[in-house]
Amino acid sequence: MFRIARTIVVTAAVGAALLGLTGCGTEPETPAPTPVATHAPPPAPVTPKAGPVGKPTDVSIPALGISERLHAVGLKPDGAMQTPNFGDAGWYDRGPRPGAPGPAVLVAHVHGPAGDDVFARLHELRAGDRVTVQRTDGSSTFVVESVERARKEALPKERIWNDTDVPVLRLITCGGKPDPVTRMYPDNTIVYARLVL
Repeated sequence: MFRIARTIVVTAAVGAALLGLTGCGTEPETPAPTPVATHAPPPAPVTPKAGPVGKPTDVSIPALGISERLHAVGLKPDGAMQTPNFGDAGWYDRGPRPGAPGPAVLVAHVHGPAGDDVFARLHELRAGDRVTVQRTDGSSTFVVESVERARKEALPKERIWNDTDVPVLRLITCGGKPDPVTRMYPDNTIVYARLVL
């Protein structure tokens, strides 16, 4: 197992940050079937918390055996989103915190120098799987609604960073088969989840 504020500003910087999510490791990815978007029935309505929530500290995804510390990531000087170190998971600290209204984003690598990394099996998540984020003031549990794989040049920013007052979570990593020369991944895997607890 791996060791594993309410301000929504849809700007070019956010778009560049998401499009710049390319540092997903350089080791070849084992080919897997393209994840098909799956949809679960809407979870029971949740009233978003008023005001800010605590800093996220850990993420657990029981379906994948993930229990990992979270580290804040921001933007690189070129406007691309930072990625966490290999073996770590990150939360995008320029957006909402998990459990606050709006789309919070977690990122991690697929592969790294040691082989499979934190989000190596992210594409295996299915509707109904749960993701829990621990914070300094408690925790929030999200249920997966859908999973998709998108070309990096056609990343669905409008769905990832949608304007919503509901606490939602996005998990993002690289996807597809890496180029044999550049070792760059052509796609991103994106998991969409909604707060349930």
